[in-house]
Amino acid sequence: MSFRPDQFLSFKASGKLAHSQYLEKTSDEDIRNLFIELLYGKIHGFCFSLYEDGQKPGDIIGEEQIRRRILALKPYTNWIRSFSCIEGNEIIPRMAKDYGMKTLVGAWLGKDEEKNQLEIENLIKLANEGLVDIAAVGNEVLYRKDLSEEELLDFIRKVKSEIPHIPVGYVDAYYEFTENPRISDLCDVILCNCYPFWEGTEYNYSLQHMQQMYQQATLAAKGKRVIITETGWPSKGESLGNAAPSHDNALKYFVLTQLWAMDENIEVFYFSSFDESWKVSAEGEVGAYWGIWDKNGNLKF
Repeated sequence: MSFRPDQFLSFKASGKLAHSQYLEKTSDEDIRNLFIELLYGKIHGFCFSLYEDGQKPGDIIGEEQIRRRILALKPYTNWIRSFSCIEGNEIIPRMAKDYGMKTLVGAWLGKDEEKNQLEIENLIKLANEGLVDIAAVGNEVLYRKDLSEEELLDFIRKVKSEIPHIPVGYVDAYYEFTENPRISDLCDVILCNCYPFWEGTEYNYSLQHMQQMYQQATLAAKGKRVIITETGWPSKGESLGNAAPSHDNALKYFVLTQLWAMDENIEVFYFSSFDESWKVSAEGEVGAYWGIWDKNGNLKF
């Protein structure tokens, strides 16, 4: 049996678990068919996975590799989200625009003041060249405690003043926007990461939990646009609390996320596009298995 994504636009209202309950009654083959049709129908956005096996942040990545991955993603998404503006990452938005895609471009901020300045300068430069549709000043900086709130506010103010024609936001876990209202008030758009897995939520309740996360960020936004900049589920690795990585859970989480986003007209950047081995060092085995494609570029599902 073949499915069209538009068949599922009516799955509303009967409760937050409507899609989950539907999938419980759907065969594995039909779920795989739906996954393929959702993907070929194009999802809103993918987080761009830059690094191939043996590479890691800090390595300089060239145009050929970036082009190969952009072309792999182009048929399946309208937007690309990048995380940095240095070490080859600055090529991503330029190349995405060459192929007609929209861009959410991030400046990676941390404890290195020199790199922070270069990231901000390059973000502004890319934006002024017309290569940035949404600018993200920092990613989980408050969560990692790399910068103070005031330092982050100063970076956001600087970027906003230099590119007033482009929406500027900051990416962090959904609850940080409740806990840091000055950040929320300064941003043009709220860019929130929503990970039921990392909070140990059992897969069967993951969609409901993500919806609650999104609603918390929406309340903090006070009417501003809210985008889910990261959500996903790993296909392999260690469990966390009641959250279990598996091929089936990862497949179904992707499908549920996309159906809900279509229903509610929510912009979601799925994490991630490709598996990246370097993440094992920071997150354990599970860190290497968040992609829809494996590390060799093969579609997992």
